Amino acid sequence: MAETFKNFIGGEWTDAASGKRFENRNPANRDELVGTHPDSDAGDIERAVAAAAKAFRSWRLVPAPKRAELLYRTGELLAQHKEDLAQLMTREMGKVLAETRGDVQEGIDTAFYAAGEGRRMYGETTNAEMPNKFAMSIRLPIGVCGLITPWNFPMAIPTWKMFPALVCGNAVVLKPASDTPATAARLVGILAEAGFPPGTVNLVTGGGGRVGTPLVEHSSVRLVSFTGSSEVGRAIAATCGQKLKLCSLELGGKNAQIVMDDADLDLAVDGALWGAFGTTGQRCTATSRIILHEAIAATFTERLVARARKLRVGDGLEPGSEVGPLVNEGQRESVHGYVEIGKKEGAKLLMGGKPATGGALDRGWFYEPTVFGGVTPSMCIAQEEIFGPVVSLITVKSFEEAIQVANGTPYGLSSSIYTRDVNRAHVAIRDIEAGITYVNGPTIGAEVHLPFGGVKDTGNGHRESGKQVLDVFSEWKSVYVDYSGRLQKAQIDEVKIQ
Repeated sequence: MAETFKNFIGGEWTDAASGKRFENRNPANRDELVGTHPDSDAGDIERAVAAAAKAFRSWRLVPAPKRAELLYRTGELLAQHKEDLAQLMTREMGKVLAETRGDVQEGIDTAFYAAGEGRRMYGETTNAEMPNKFAMSIRLPIGVCGLITPWNFPMAIPTWKMFPALVCGNAVVLKPASDTPATAARLVGILAEAGFPPGTVNLVTGGGGRVGTPLVEHSSVRLVSFTGSSEVGRAIAATCGQKLKLCSLELGGKNAQIVMDDADLDLAVDGALWGAFGTTGQRCTATSRIILHEAIAATFTERLVARARKLRVGDGLEPGSEVGPLVNEGQRESVHGYVEIGKKEGAKLLMGGKPATGGALDRGWFYEPTVFGGVTPSMCIAQEEIFGPVVSLITVKSFEEAIQVANGTPYGLSSSIYTRDVNRAHVAIRDIEAGITYVNGPTIGAEVHLPFGGVKDTGNGHRESGKQVLDVFSEWKSVYVDYSGRLQKAQIDEVKIQ
């Protein structure tokens, strides 16, 4: 039965002021209405930001270890509700149940990791350059943070942003993707149950233009954290730059897996299948290109295609399903458009290349796992992010050429190399232009205690996860304590050595 969800503003569940609502349907079965949600606008954002600003005044004064206790409680509640959350997530965005369980687990891990920072969050002490003077640096919260999150990881990515923001002492307004608002509502409800004070966590659902833009532009929002396309990220960065507002962007990827002539091919095929077709290719870290040394290209291709043909496409709630639907009709049309471009460019379609149909599949937005061979590095399908179950095979003659091809896109998020040569592995770690490099593993599988993010068009230099995310959600302050009892002029007074 469909649920009626609401916004969460100032500690209360509330409808959009306009009374408008939008539908949230199961991409595996468009006849199933998962729920309806407030179709909010700038007025709702105004109320949420005001609530967050009010809450921030007292929340910032709560000791960080006490803030962290609420995150520990949040992690415990997420663990208790893990299966229900996973089931809901699969119904609203499609990926198979094993993966949505992993998505929730990442939220649990993030809760406990971020809570630990409540007792760390270290500043630094250092020597002052003058006598009888003490110098140190400390972290302070920023204020109201606007968080805009995508649909492919509707639990993990909001927690990556919310939990460190909250433990640093900020208040947040979350605008989730319109394809996955139910998971966000459940998450915010758990935060409220854990005891976060009214106004520290706010949820406003609706479209990007009506909700996201007012959130980015609001004068009381001090920081915007966005995960999504590079095109939208550029627009957000421009607005934030004009308003001198802090901005953290995690954007697209065109990730490559290199397979060298000395690689364990069975292991490399395992990695390619998981990296290319996990989450139906709807990951910013998905393996979109596989760069093959010519000595093993034919053998690898044969094995990959044979294995990919056996992947079971189906409803993510059904046992045995390995590849769920794309998130909506528009995404399936976009993926198919890229497939048609690849065929016109002269790439060889080795398998797939069309919507998956027949029986229950006809009710959803399914697409066949698709493999292109004979792809050249300059082709559109080798340059642009497709965000679907489509992988391009590119053949090279040498390790050096493989690195050059891997670096030959505007993006730089994740990367992978399969080789038994430790020297090659370390050169790849050094020379691949990416924020993440795996050796003998697929391009997907980030862990929450390491920084996540990329270079070039993948972002603006910030990182999520790990202790590095604290630099996004806190400001550094330098503190000097002069206990000399007299005026000392830095860089002017001459300190005499007795």
